[in-house]
Amino acid sequence: MSRSYSPEEMAGSRGQSLQTIGDLPTPHGHEQKRESGPGVGADSQPRPDEPPETPKTEARVVEPRKPYEYRSRTYKLRSSEIDVMTDIGKFRAVAAKDLEEFIYRGDGKHMEADLTNLRKQRLISEREIPHEETSPRRLLALTKEGRHLLMATKTVPKRQAIYHGFTKPREAHHDADLYRLYQRGRDRVNREGGKNIRVILDSELKKILYRDLARAGQTADSGTTKSDIAERHGLREVRGRIPVPDLRIEYETPDQETARIDLELATEHYRFKNIAQKVRAGFSIYARAQDVANLRRVLEQREITAEILSL
Repeated sequence: MSRSYSPEEMAGSRGQSLQTIGDLPTPHGHEQKRESGPGVGADSQPRPDEPPETPKTEARVVEPRKPYEYRSRTYKLRSSEIDVMTDIGKFRAVAAKDLEEFIYRGDGKHMEADLTNLRKQRLISEREIPHEETSPRRLLALTKEGRHLLMATKTVPKRQAIYHGFTKPREAHHDADLYRLYQRGRDRVNREGGKNIRVILDSELKKILYRDLARAGQTADSGTTKSDIAERHGLREVRGRIPVPDLRIEYETPDQETARIDLELATEHYRFKNIAQKVRAGFSIYARAQDVANLRRVLEQREITAEILSL
């Protein structure tokens, strides 16, 4: 799915000063385990006339929030809250249930405490957005203030685009779907030992691509072809067009080389021409489970061999 959006210029927000009282939180460092239980030995065993002792539930160690001074305001954040803001900002909109699954590992109580704190400080906004096929989804986005604070913490690489605010409902749902798609791609990167991941949405890639195409058109005598420009950006020209993936993941390999994965989220509404272009461009094609069989059938009827993976 294509979207028409140009990322806001990031340079202005990076120039602001930020004072952190205490050390910068460590990402994903919000859970620790404490050992408890009876000692080992005959004296510690339950007596025959006593019921076995019920194991105690381990309590989560709550990480204290650290204050950040920015633009004459003091914000208090945990490392898990910075992680949440980072993931939301990369994709513009993310579903709360997906944050619970991928960041909080099912700990809904911890997530709700973090989200409440972020909302109170006006760093994120939340909406129940209607969906044409399912029930409304609870989506989250950064506020402009949240984006500026996140950039000022310098926990986000300079080349990583960060977005704020909601788009139209259909596009917001698509952005949230891309977050789940990203998790599949990230698993693949992790298996290959990759690191320093950068997320690039189609809007950002199109902006760069169209800029170079316009420059080439202004200097037609340079000899630069559309195919040359596509190759420069790791893309392919397919029958006169340059298909752009929904999501690109760039990362550093163990050999310190730059690699990328291009992912496309296909839907049942895709026409054959659209999905065929994406296949010929070499993208990894994913679809929702209910759409996979139909998309595979469409390709097989045209004798195109491609793997449609279930999201």
